[in-house]
Amino acid sequence: MWIGIKRIRTYDDYNVASRNVSIYPLILTYVGTAIGGSTLLGFMASGYDLGMREQWFMIAILFFGVVMALFMVKRIRRLGEKYRYITIGDVTAHRFGNKARVPTTISVLTAYAAITGMQFVAIGLVLNLVAGVPINLAIIVSAVMLTLKTVFGGLKAVIWQDAVHGTVQTLAVFGMFIAVVVIAGDWGTIRSNAEAMGELENLGLMNIGIAEIGVYALTLGAYQLVRQDLWQRAWAARDLKTVMRGYWISIFLAALTTGVVIWVGVMARYGLGIESEDSSLIYYEVANMVMPFEIVVVMVVALLATVISTADSFFMAGSSSIINDIIRPLLKGTPTQKTLLRWSRVSVVITGIVALGLALAVPELIELWTTGTAMLVSGLLFPALVALYAKRVSGRGAITSMWVGLLISVGWTLAGAPFAHPVFLGLPVSILVYVIYHYVDRERLSEYVGEPPLVPQSAGQPPDDTRSRGQDGGA
Repeated sequence: MWIGIKRIRTYDDYNVASRNVSIYPLILTYVGTAIGGSTLLGFMASGYDLGMREQWFMIAILFFGVVMALFMVKRIRRLGEKYRYITIGDVTAHRFGNKARVPTTISVLTAYAAITGMQFVAIGLVLNLVAGVPINLAIIVSAVMLTLKTVFGGLKAVIWQDAVHGTVQTLAVFGMFIAVVVIAGDWGTIRSNAEAMGELENLGLMNIGIAEIGVYALTLGAYQLVRQDLWQRAWAARDLKTVMRGYWISIFLAALTTGVVIWVGVMARYGLGIESEDSSLIYYEVANMVMPFEIVVVMVVALLATVISTADSFFMAGSSSIINDIIRPLLKGTPTQKTLLRWSRVSVVITGIVALGLALAVPELIELWTTGTAMLVSGLLFPALVALYAKRVSGRGAITSMWVGLLISVGWTLAGAPFAHPVFLGLPVSILVYVIYHYVDRERLSEYVGEPPLVPQSAGQPPDDTRSRGQDGGA
């Protein structure tokens, strides 16, 4: 509330944190967003159930994080700085024409509203387990509190709170890891226990099929390249040096944290000998076993910090698409900062309502988020790379490529994903469609089919008429 009242004055303040975030909060907001409730609870449970093979999650995150750091972050930052981008929809609309906003926004909103709802559920489960609050009421309480916080402070409040939460969660995770290592014993003991249980293969990294590695790589991994929250943080940082240093440090810290979480799950089974009836509760069982009660309380707080730091980040990514890619293009003339701030806050409320509705429909939520991830990768990954690097593009080819990737990923999922994961079909077809159009349109390609985003009008400022129109006249 204090940040919202004292520090938020402009559209950029609210949606990209004034574009002046320093190195420490940038690192921790990257980590705080990357390590959420699904990572801490889900990956620890996966390590407990399936063993070291789950480290391929960490490998996929690290590999694509390095790819993004080497080849994408600098380009994303420079283009965003030049054209004042707010969302990925700004990028695709500028390069391919305004009709590109629609498939871009559908992809982003489906994934981000669903994962925000998942965080509402995660917080609700903590309140239910710790305080006995009925689950639906707990979900509603978490949704209302997170919505109010985000409405007031925007991305600026999210980033500064992530700096606190990221510190808490990182210290808690590594503290738990050290405690478990001390109690569990050496690798020989863990190996002997696994062998006695007839599960020695679960300690092997290669106890997994190639197809499953491919799914990890093209969903959770490739998804990192088109995460709107990561692009927005590249535009929110103070300068390019801060972006690059912050991102490099954060991807290794996030990958290390993910690996440690999975390790704790493995050691809980084969080192601590915990026999859990519900592996989703393994985080609490490990904390209760290796730590005194006072520290268990701290670990619950750390879990809440972890969930909240992810929830509000995805919250802002989804609401930014609503204001920037749906509402803003419908506003007449050049809207003032006051108008855009008001609609930005309305967009947060809309996102909260949609995410709460999804959260209360728990059985469909994870499937919806998985579909959203496949939609992002299938429909947006290749066009986004084209938008960043191609000198001249086919606007209609990129837009068609997006729609084809989206529809195939959704249709294949609804059909039960026979034979293969939807991303294995949607992504190649999306690429093929664009390549064909690019060849057909080779004589009429344009550098920018659409227009750059409008710079919001400040109080008393005349409308900005300095926009340049693309070679195709702005589709």
